[in-house]
Amino acid sequence: MKRRSLVLTDETARHPFLASLPPHVRRGTEPVQAVRRPRWLSMDEIRDFLVAYCVCFVAVGTFIA
Repeated sequence: MKRRSLVLTDETARHPFLASLPPHVRRGTEPVQAVRRPRWLSMDEIRDFLVAYCVCFVAVGTFIA
């Protein structure tokens, strides 16, 4: 008796793992285009965050000591 795999392979999948998946799982597996995110943090915002973080750290350290 010949053993068959549970899932038939698909040569159009281009990857052994994808080829082993059933068609209903592979649906919509086109490569996703890289989306360039807008830069949402400026250097001023990063500097303000670091200043506030350091001030809070010093304040908490002062109250604990």
